[in-house]
Amino acid sequence: MATIKVEIISAEGPLFSGEASFVSVPAETGFLGVLPGHTPLIAKVKPGTVAIEKQKGEAHEYVFIAGGIIDIQPYGVTILADTAIRAHDLDEAKVLQAKKDAEEAIANRQGDFDLAKAQAELAISAAQLAAIANLRRKRY
Repeated sequence: MATIKVEIISAEGPLFSGEASFVSVPAETGFLGVLPGHTPLIAKVKPGTVAIEKQKGEAHEYVFIAGGIIDIQPYGVTILADTAIRAHDLDEAKVLQAKKDAEEAIANRQGDFDLAKAQAELAISAAQLAAIANLRRKRY
């Protein structure tokens, strides 16, 4: 079976590097499904879960990304993520607290408040909660 090289790199460093038979990525225009031999493409990615199907029958790998850029080439995919976390490492209590903090910041904004930053944090928290819920239901 043909495979494609997948690399996910965040500001903290490389998070995933390996071969896959299929990759699903949350892009700005919708989910991208990437197979070996895919047409070259560069796109913005939005907060969500990257699903990596290594080989038929093997467990999938899931990585939460908080946005970034994807570079797709026929034999390789590179995702440069703002933040990347293995989905099973997401801490629901911390995510719920971050969501609550962002909601409170938006509701109680004053003076030199950065609304765009608070809205981005809220969107990331919502995407993380969706990833946690989907992993629980094994919907990927």
